[in-house]
Amino acid sequence: MIGTENLSLRYGKRVLFEEVNVKFAPGNCYGLIGANGAGKSTFLKILSGEIDPTTGKVVITPGERMAVLKQNQYEFDENQVLETVIMGHKKLYSLMKEKDALYAKEDFSEADGVKASELEEQFAELNGWNAESEAAELLSGLGVKEHLHYLCMKELDANDKVRVLLAQALFGNPDILLLDEPTNNLSIESVRWLENFLYEFKNTVIVVSHDRHFLDQVCTHIADIDFGKLQLYTGNYSFWYESSQLAVKQRADQNKKIEDKRKELQDFIARFSANASKSKQATSRQKLLEKLTVEDIKPSSRKYPAIFFKPEREPGDQILKVENLSAHRDGTMMFQNVSFSVGREDKIAFISKEPLAISTFFDVINGEHQAQGGSYKWGVTITNTYFPRENSRYFASDLNLIDWLRQYSEEKDESFIRTFLGRMLFTGEESLKSCKVLSGGEKVRCMLSKMMMSGANSLVMDDPTNHLDLESITSLNNGMKDFKGVVLFYSHDYELIQTVANRIIEITPKGIIDKMMTYEEYLENERVKEQQEELYAV
Repeated sequence: MIGTENLSLRYGKRVLFEEVNVKFAPGNCYGLIGANGAGKSTFLKILSGEIDPTTGKVVITPGERMAVLKQNQYEFDENQVLETVIMGHKKLYSLMKEKDALYAKEDFSEADGVKASELEEQFAELNGWNAESEAAELLSGLGVKEHLHYLCMKELDANDKVRVLLAQALFGNPDILLLDEPTNNLSIESVRWLENFLYEFKNTVIVVSHDRHFLDQVCTHIADIDFGKLQLYTGNYSFWYESSQLAVKQRADQNKKIEDKRKELQDFIARFSANASKSKQATSRQKLLEKLTVEDIKPSSRKYPAIFFKPEREPGDQILKVENLSAHRDGTMMFQNVSFSVGREDKIAFISKEPLAISTFFDVINGEHQAQGGSYKWGVTITNTYFPRENSRYFASDLNLIDWLRQYSEEKDESFIRTFLGRMLFTGEESLKSCKVLSGGEKVRCMLSKMMMSGANSLVMDDPTNHLDLESITSLNNGMKDFKGVVLFYSHDYELIQTVANRIIEITPKGIIDKMMTYEEYLENERVKEQQEELYAV
């Protein structure tokens, strides 16, 4: 068990946490959520001992071992990959080093033999003889190829380093596991493997993630940081979100009888429990949900941006035709012989093991990169708006946000511009900020304002959820789902793809796989798996 007693953290006059008392119990997975700046990562650092609270303390059951997902990719550069994973269990690793040093002595004495016997016993108790095989299994599950296991960490690329550090945190069955954005840079196969690993994990997990599907799959509880407090809720992220929205609705309806509110809550719980049957935690969670009362759910202070795209005209029948298109970037072939047509009802998610191939494709069809072969043609009724993966070139000036957005608007009136900025939570003096000082998430919200203002009937979006918080991701998801036009997009957000796309196109080194189906159906389709083996084969 890990918890806090009267924990507070203040930076000058700013209060991040105030008198937080909470207990995280074994056997549960807690999704730690909160608005940007609420202190999610900071709270994990307090739990791990990296940051000291202003007042109060962290309480851990004596003898329990904690593991933390490291964020410093260079910390273990001189260590071998397998060794780095085993270092996640400090006691075991220390025993291994002590044993090696003892056996390396030239004048090995009788006393050394006794000491070695004691170390071997402790080593065996910690399952040390299986350490390398367990580390290798974790690495393979997370997509780190076997030929990389004996290299130095500095020889790995950034994505593989992240996977090794995750394997390090998971190694040795820790009693308490703290994970900050564990799905970053993982393939869908690795994310699924991690979901299954955490489902089988019997100890305590506290995780921060912007991946809503991941939170829904692994979490038994949500730990919500709001108003400087931390409140625990039974259920996964979707249940927390929907119940908090229900609480807002019920609070707004002051005249509604308490009996009606209880009936509404009961109906909501019954509906959610039925829909949650695919979740790995559904059975045990449903029993807990049935015990909830109206008083248990509370409205959130979160603000959700208003994201909606309204096309000024309907698209015609001719949308986009791509024929034998090929392109390379920096001398490397990104894709070749790509051919397909887009229909007026299509919302297409593009996927690939090489996301840069998708970025290059989007750049080509938006006139920002030269193709090396083939052609593409947009229909005469189509108006495009493009969200590129890299947006820094749009924010190189010293313009304030009003003047920045005004340059993309036919209507120049300031109140009109402020309306769009307000929808994206830039209000009051925030709308006068220089665009040069914006955070990554603020830049994304500005780009979305620009897209909404365009009135385009075709959206091309390359990883639009990157840098966004859960609230903005949810709003963007709803806006894309409700859009009455054509959408071509790439995202690493499972929920976004599953709920928006009705067609999947996978770009491979030898062509494309094109299927009219949902993302979940695509991942489970046996014919798709056969095609992937053929098209990715060396």
